Amino acid sequence: EGIPKKSTVYYCRQCARYLQPPKFWLVAELESKELLGLLIKRLRGLNKVKLIDASFKWTEPHSRRIIVRLTIQKEVFLNAILEDSFTVEFVVLYQQCDRCRRDAAKIDAWQAVVQVRQKVEHKRSFMYLEELF
Repeated sequence: EGIPKKSTVYYCRQCARYLQPPKFWLVAELESKELLGLLIKRLRGLNKVKLIDASFKWTEPHSRRIIVRLTIQKEVFLNAILEDSFTVEFVVLYQQCDRCRRDAAKIDAWQAVVQVRQKVEHKRSFMYLEELF
């Protein structure tokens, strides 16, 4: 099949969001359809088979494991359809999102670029602006 039985998913503890690669963080509750969609998208090899059913298998919330039961179909010979059901285990790893990382570092800096132009002989206003910064 080529579908991995174990995978990882990243979770930010402060804002309770899951990483949808490469940089998007998705708000999703445990056992929600948004989280199920995110986990299914992370699996490689599902494009070769037809996904019939996907559901969560209950685990303890503190176990840092999310188990998803998948049912797939694949045509093996002429008009012969093989149906298989298996579980995929996702390990939840903690990682801070960009917003929480910035808040934790207590960086109160603006993120902007300003361009100042002056058309005079003297440079007093530039010197005054430099002193302010």
